[in-house]
Amino acid sequence: MRVKDIMTRDVATLDLNDELSVADDIMKLGRIRHLPVVDEGRLVGIISQRDLFKASLASAMGFGEKAKREFMKTVAVKEVMVDEVVTISPQADIEEAGKVMLEKRIGCLPVIEEGNLIGLITETDILRYYVESAGG
Repeated sequence: MRVKDIMTRDVATLDLNDELSVADDIMKLGRIRHLPVVDEGRLVGIISQRDLFKASLASAMGFGEKAKREFMKTVAVKEVMVDEVVTISPQADIEEAGKVMLEKRIGCLPVIEEGNLIGLITETDILRYYVESAGG
């Protein structure tokens, strides 16, 4: 089985200049943990819930939700995103994707074809595949 067979194709993305508050809203509303960052269709970074948490100085200092939100409006995604993104081909085996995620200690891999983001595979996608394959 290949990455392309189980990846999520309809991926929410962020722009480099989006505010962190936009990332926070998308993650909360969509119940997702990773958002690729694109610039003119090209993957340039990724941001996770963990990145948002670390960047949220307001929450670390014990301020309320309103103060945290105001702070997040002043920070651009490009300031906190991870820009050295580990990616994978849609033709790669699911086992390879799982191994890469384990070795790199990451929860997802953007799927790239000809330089363009075409999907995202997460640890949940891989776990679901193995559970369903086992008849569960």
